[in-house]
Amino acid sequence: MRFLLLALCSMLLAQPPAVIQEPWVSVPEAYRTLPIGKLKEPRTVAEWKRDRPRVKQIVVNSLGEMPPRPAKPLVQTVNVDRRDGYRIEKFVLSGEVPGYLAIPDTPGKHPAILTMHGHGSSKENMFGYQPTSQNVAEMLVRKGYVVIGIDSQFNGERRGKGPAGELEMQARGSDQEMSLFKLNLWLGRTLWGMMLRDEQLALDYLVTRPEVDAGRIGAQGMSMGSTRAWWLAAIDDRIRAVVGVACFTRYEDIIATRNLRAHGIYYFVPGLLRHFDSEGIMALLAPRPFLALTGDSDAGSPPTGMTKLAEILKRIYTVHGKPDAFESVIYPNTGHVYNDDMKAKMVAWFDRYL
Repeated sequence: MRFLLLALCSMLLAQPPAVIQEPWVSVPEAYRTLPIGKLKEPRTVAEWKRDRPRVKQIVVNSLGEMPPRPAKPLVQTVNVDRRDGYRIEKFVLSGEVPGYLAIPDTPGKHPAILTMHGHGSSKENMFGYQPTSQNVAEMLVRKGYVVIGIDSQFNGERRGKGPAGELEMQARGSDQEMSLFKLNLWLGRTLWGMMLRDEQLALDYLVTRPEVDAGRIGAQGMSMGSTRAWWLAAIDDRIRAVVGVACFTRYEDIIATRNLRAHGIYYFVPGLLRHFDSEGIMALLAPRPFLALTGDSDAGSPPTGMTKLAEILKRIYTVHGKPDAFESVIYPNTGHVYNDDMKAKMVAWFDRYL
C-alpha cells in the first residue's frame, strides 16, 4: 500500500501544471466580502518590537490549548544505521513520535536542519529509505549539517495509530487526518497546533545533542513541510533560517481562486483571518532569513497571493535593514514540485546564513 501511495504521488507530480484562474471569477458574492483583517505593517523596527508580541500571541492562540512539552526530552534511541561519513539514529520522542537524526562523523558542533515532509510523505522519504524528491538528508549531512526529521501525526509509522487505530488505514488515506482534526477540536486544540508541537519536541531534543550548535538551526520542507517550516519559525525563535518549497500561500487568494480544496484540512485554525492573512505569520520571521521557492502553476499557491506576500515581506525586511534576507523565487511553468535547482538554492541559503 505504501508503495502504491508513493507511485500515486509521483504520478500527481508528473501531471501538467494546474491552470490558475483569475481571482474572484465565479466566486459567489457572499464570499467576496469576508471579514478578513489586515496586518498593520511596521514603519520602524521600534514599532515592530512593540507590535510583534501581540501578533505572535494571535498566531499562537489560533493553535488552541496545546499541552505543555516535557521539561526534558523523553527519547528512546531505537537503532543506529552507520553510513560512509555519517550515521542515522532512529529515535522515538515521548513514546509516540518516531524520527531520524543524521549526524556527520566530523568532530565538533555543527549547524542543524529540521526537515519536514509533505502531506503524503514521511521521514523515510527525506532520509533515503524510500527516496522521493524530498530526499535531502544525505545531501545536507554531507555538507556538515546535523539533520533531524519526524513523522507527522498521520504519516509514516504513525498511520493506523489515530483514534480508531488500524481502522484509520482501511479506507481513505485522509481518515486519520480527519479523525485527529475532529478530536483535537473537542479538546480545545487544533491538529495543526499539535503537529507544530511535535516539531518543537524535535527541536527540544535537537538542542540537547552535543553535536549541534543550538544557535545555528534551520528549517526546511516541501508542501505541508514548507508550511510547517514558516509557521514553526513564527512561534519558535530557535529557528534561525527557513527555506519553504511550495505552499508560499496567502489564504484570501486561495479563496479568490476557488482553491481551498488544494489544501488538506490539517492546517486550518480558528479566528486567524479576523486579524490578518498569512503575511502576519511570516512577518514574525523577520529579520531571520527566509527563502520561498514556488512554481507559478501550483494550485495551492496562487501567483496573485505570492506577489502580495513578497511585496509585504520585502517591505518588512527592508524596515529591519535586511532586504536580502527575504527572497521569493517563482519558477515559470512549474507545478507542485521539489526540483534539483530548488535543492541547490536551499543548501546555498543555509550555507550563507547558518
